Amino acid sequence: MSDFQNHPLVVALIAALEEAADPVIAEQMQAYMKTDAPFYGVKAPIRQAQLKKIAADFKTLKPEEYEGIVLALWHHSHREVQYQGLDIAERYKKCRTLDAWPLYKKLMQECTWWDTLDFVAGRLMSPLLLKHRELEAEVAAWAADENFWVRRASLLAHLKHRGDMNIALLEETILKLAHEEEFFIRKAIGWILREYSKYNAEWVRSFVTKHEQELSGLSKREALKRIGN
Repeated sequence: MSDFQNHPLVVALIAALEEAADPVIAEQMQAYMKTDAPFYGVKAPIRQAQLKKIAADFKTLKPEEYEGIVLALWHHSHREVQYQGLDIAERYKKCRTLDAWPLYKKLMQECTWWDTLDFVAGRLMSPLLLKHRELEAEVAAWAADENFWVRRASLLAHLKHRGDMNIALLEETILKLAHEEEFFIRKAIGWILREYSKYNAEWVRSFVTKHEQELSGLSKREALKRIGN
């Protein structure tokens, strides 16, 4: 992995963030995210512009290069570098194959806050799960994981499935987690239901009514936010 810390793409991305660092904004970002993780103070539009410019010189990546670069950025101390690692993971679409699933799973298991977990589960894992339904049994098992971020991922891995949602699995997962008092689980239940309500409002409304006693108030409010009672 150390070899990839010196990869020109990694070096250039970190150097750009260091050059654009703003201590005042960094303090604000850290306070907003409620985390001890350090920030450079580079907001998303600037960071995304940096990535677009720098990655233009790296049109393609080999699978091992893709994984090495993502992990080299991911294991950096500063949050924006970790974000760039996730952005790289999403950007190189040809590398986002079934072979990348173990990498995404590693990222998920190492997430310690919602910002990175939601990206990994919703933007990296969810599209891949939709293409490879054979992964559903593994994802279903995450609902029993001791790490509540992994349990949250068992929900958000379905986030991008739209009208192709595996309704039975979604219902099973939600009901396994509905008893939890953890805010991030309750919020995720509401979020995935709200998102699915764009494609099947009647099912979501019926589900919430049927399981009114099991779902938390937060989950119900979030689920019905777009469609009403």
